[in-house]
Amino acid sequence: MTSTFLSRRAFVGAALTAALLTSAASPVASAAIPSPTASSASVPLPPLDTAALRAAISDLDHPQATAAQLLVSGKAGQWYGATGVADRRTGAPVGQDDALRAGSITKVFVATAVLQLSAEGRVDLDKPIQDYLPGLLPDGYDPIKVSQLLNHTSGLPDEDIPDSERADTPEQILEHRYDQWTPMQLVATLPEEAPMKFAPGTKQEYRGMNYVLAAMLLEKVTGKPYGRAIGDRILRPLGLCRTSFPGDDPKIHGRHVHGYLAMSDGTLQDVTEYNQSEAWGEGEIISTTRDLDRFITALFTPGKVLPRTTLDKMFELPAPEVRMVDGSPARYSVGLQTVTVNGVPLWGKTGERYGYNSAVMATRDLGRRAVYSWTPTHRDASQVQMALRIADAVTKPAASR
Repeated sequence: MTSTFLSRRAFVGAALTAALLTSAASPVASAAIPSPTASSASVPLPPLDTAALRAAISDLDHPQATAAQLLVSGKAGQWYGATGVADRRTGAPVGQDDALRAGSITKVFVATAVLQLSAEGRVDLDKPIQDYLPGLLPDGYDPIKVSQLLNHTSGLPDEDIPDSERADTPEQILEHRYDQWTPMQLVATLPEEAPMKFAPGTKQEYRGMNYVLAAMLLEKVTGKPYGRAIGDRILRPLGLCRTSFPGDDPKIHGRHVHGYLAMSDGTLQDVTEYNQSEAWGEGEIISTTRDLDRFITALFTPGKVLPRTTLDKMFELPAPEVRMVDGSPARYSVGLQTVTVNGVPLWGKTGERYGYNSAVMATRDLGRRAVYSWTPTHRDASQVQMALRIADAVTKPAASR
């Protein structure tokens, strides 16, 4: 079977999840990685500049997109705006409750459910995943703690996909949009003989495979499909009625935002319908901006979703000597990523699927929350432009613009 999942995961890890973090080199925003201690304190927040927020999402030419929406909330002000259309065929406007593909934001839900099991004494974060899922990984792999999966310090080798089996053009992507993958097939792409990339816990590298394994752990411990376990534990208790895990259903049901992909000749093709089994456990979630705001608000409230001591683990970066494989500071905690923009420390997660780019971010004290989603037509580094504009508008005082 020809696969597109590997190239997509590599793109997410190398570009989109680092989009805000590259802002240190950009003239529009200053970013630095905060320490866990500093980022847990309240910071002064500027009043919202609604004109800047509107301008950030209104430019759908740089980069090319068909729609964008942004929800900002918290004690320092609230604002929602949308531009473009949810459906190019009908011209329907974008709505706050329109469903969208939120990609790797899936990982926050998986990590949260695993942490709940940890708080209940059913999962030991310091125990190797091989103890929970014996025989799944090659025998030669080093023991990998559950916590090392969740904070991307596992050291797993790269998946072994021949170049001849990768889909690189938009036409190839569409050709394989209905390919069906099982979790076991995904794990089977890990090479049997390859050495670990690094000793577990010594470096950090963002990898979707970490969360495929974490979702399999969730299923093993609960005895339920991981999406159903998250539904029972998180979605229904919080009233996230528009959030779901589609499995092998390629459609988005109900009102939703369509995603589009530019073909080699520049024409746009609707790519909304897509089998998400290639992103099982790590990038398949469907949600809305309103649901994601409700989720992060509850998640960051001690005792609402996680006990305080367990919640604190979500804001702990690895030890200072543990750095990304490129030498930059570690930026992923358990289920979250962190960045400071214009002096405002934010925690949350970005996500991407073909035709969709999203993020949910908040200060730890929930003084400022931001959820955005937009529909880029090209899978390339140009997507950083929108992320930087939004990050700057959400955090910078109006007088300093």
